[in-house]
Amino acid sequence: QVQLVESGGGSVQSGGSLRLSCAASHIFYCMGWFRQAPGKEREGVASTDSDGRIIYADSVKGRFTISRDNANNTLYLQMNSLKPEDTAMYYCAAKYDSCSRSWRGSAWGQGTQVTVSS
Repeated sequence: QVQLVESGGGSVQSGGSLRLSCAASHIFYCMGWFRQAPGKEREGVASTDSDGRIIYADSVKGRFTISRDNANNTLYLQMNSLKPEDTAMYYCAAKYDSCSRSWRGSAWGQGTQVTVSS
């Protein structure tokens, strides 16, 4: 059974840092982070594949770093210089094909809340 379990969310002040983790039940080729703020659509934050390719949303470039530990099937998102607009539920997602293809049908975690206060 496919499982993705996120952890590491919390509340921080603007400028602070958080590190999210996503433990996967097995290895996936592509893994990524998405977020959804109240009243907004879910948006992609960052993704990475087993070949080391990484994609970031423009809004997080230079502040967030995605990484993965393939030996432990774990995905991370280091978030620095957090802003109030980063406040959202953050979801881990994973799939077997390219990160550039649709994420429809991917496996999703239950989400972890990140709240940044000004």
